[in-house]
This record gives sequence, structure tokens and C-alpha cells, in this order.
Amino acid sequence: MIPHSEEKPKPGNLLISEPFLQDENFVRSVVLLCEHNEEGSFGLVVNKPSILKLGELLEELEFLDKEVFVGGPVEQNTLHFIYFGEKQLEGSISLGADLWWGGDFEVLLEKLRIGSINAENVRFFLGYSGWGSGQLSDELSEDTWIVCQENLEIGNFDFTPEELWRNLLKNMGGEFKVIANYPLDPRLN
Repeated sequence: MIPHSEEKPKPGNLLISEPFLQDENFVRSVVLLCEHNEEGSFGLVVNKPSILKLGELLEELEFLDKEVFVGGPVEQNTLHFIYFGEKQLEGSISLGADLWWGGDFEVLLEKLRIGSINAENVRFFLGYSGWGSGQLSDELSEDTWIVCQENLEIGNFDFTPEELWRNLLKNMGGEFKVIANYPLDPRLN
């Protein structure tokens, strides 16, 4: 049996997929939980790069050679973002120490254009991960997700997607450190 944290998730927490999750949308994924309440939950997969660059999606951002990530399987025709540092945009929601979700997109575009926001501190996502009322709680009770209380930091993005998943589990210590080394396919072990 895989150990799971007993903590209830809250916005800013990371959901780490259990090692043998077979859903192709979430294999070895790390989801930043942005919203979690009785009506449902909203998150962004932070370690699944897409094949697209930001300039391919938005003409006004052609000057940025920045990759876009797949935030999840829901509404992949929508663009979401998080940024690190001080709050710089009206409507941004705090997800912990120096981490913000969303805000005034037009102001973000202008600040990126003039360089008052460092593009390296912003990550963009196509689509999102969503759960209806009680659905995430059900998945947590089925041990689909491991709740990580560690805050997402800009330094986490220095890791490859696979390394981020492993590194977070290792940092949780104990039995989580052990499962960080589980192979993707145990039959090949």
C-alpha cells in the first residue's frame, strides 16, 4: 500500500499523482491546486509541457519564446497563468509565498512587453484540471493523489517534469522518498 498524507488539500498545495496512476492526462503529474471548496476544485498540471510556444497562440506575445504547459484535460482552448514574486496584477489570487494565480491579462501582456515582469517568473497553461463537488475528496480517499504541503517555488522549474515529480516526493521524506523511485512500469523492473 502506498502511503498518503492525511492533510486535507487547500489552495497552493501540490497534488502528486501516485506512481501507478494510469490516466494518461496525469501520469507522474504535479498539480498546483488553485481552488478547492464544496463546489469543486481547480488546478494546473505544472510539469507537462505542450508542443506549443506562447507566440504561436497569441500574436501579441510573439516576442516571447516561451513554452506553454498543459494545465489539464479540461477546456484546452483556454489560457491560464501563474507568476512568482510580488503581486503585480489586479485580480491575482495568492497561492502562498510569492506565488500568484491569474489576474488582469491585458496588464500582464503590457508588463511583459515593457519588461517590468520577468517572463521567467511566469508560466502559461492550456486548459486546466477540474473536479466536481466531492470528486477530488473521493480521489484522495482512493489514494489517487498525494497531498504535498510544500510551496511551489520558481526553483522547482529548474527540474525536468519527471525530476519535479520525484524531487517533491523525496523532499517529503519517509515512505514517500521510497516511492519516488518506483519505475513507470514495474513489469520492466
